[in-house]
Amino acid sequence: MWGALTLQSGYNAALVSIGAMLLGAAAGAVGSFLYLRRRSLVSDAMAHATLPGVGLAFLAMVALGGDGRFLPGLLIGAGLSAALGLWCVQRLLRGRVAEDAAIGAVLSTFYGAGIVILTLIQGLRVGSPAGLEGFLLGSTAGMLRADAIVIGVGGAGVALALWVMRRPLAIVAFDAGHAQGMGIAPARMDAALMVLALAVVLIGLQVVGLVLVVALLITPAVAARMWTNRVGHVALIAAAIGGAAGYVGAATSAAVPDLPTGPVIVMLCFAAFAVSALFAPERGTIARAIRRARVGGLHFGR
Repeated sequence: MWGALTLQSGYNAALVSIGAMLLGAAAGAVGSFLYLRRRSLVSDAMAHATLPGVGLAFLAMVALGGDGRFLPGLLIGAGLSAALGLWCVQRLLRGRVAEDAAIGAVLSTFYGAGIVILTLIQGLRVGSPAGLEGFLLGSTAGMLRADAIVIGVGGAGVALALWVMRRPLAIVAFDAGHAQGMGIAPARMDAALMVLALAVVLIGLQVVGLVLVVALLITPAVAARMWTNRVGHVALIAAAIGGAAGYVGAATSAAVPDLPTGPVIVMLCFAAFAVSALFAPERGTIARAIRRARVGGLHFGR
């Protein structure tokens, strides 16, 4: 385990660990703005909407003479499908459908269509479909060097783009009306945030899978919010939690080969949330219990 944590378990394992760390940091930072803007569950709809795109992209690449496992091609298909899912959610919202109902309808429909397409692919026996199911819960065991580099570079790129846009995103998150008065278009900032969230979803498919990537976007942000009221600090703490969970989770999976990477990363994020929920100085359960006890003691003393 120590060898995996110190990047001594092989070149490929080290690349996966670093890539997972960069992905986790980007997901935590982006998720903090989604959480503050109350858009967290939209990322869940986008994640599930990627599945039919993965299957259709595989079939398209096989039809063009390939084996269908070219990762950039699969990610392009997933991105187009997720963008279509997001568009469907927005159209339903404009049609006066409640947000939870719109997300639920799109999520279940696209996910069901994806399962049907993947089942058909397995039956057709064309190309190299082995490993496509890894997009559901993540799979780093068969990840190539190029795949790990794509994930790492993508995570770093998302983090850099978020840093550039951090101020207008923060203003919109707290007061969209004030942001509009300052010349910042909330709709454009929301669209940019959705693009960043989509990028995190796409690059996270192989590490944590479409089912669990939403946890990587939401859980570190919720944990970070318990420690501070400042937007910048929330984003930094969430990035630190996500990055640490990604790195340790990937290293643990490398040290224990039968342990799936995605679920381990998500459980580490939950552990950080549990610690925050208990011990955060302002919002933690213990701190609130101590304050109530002190207030009760003052009243009793009177």
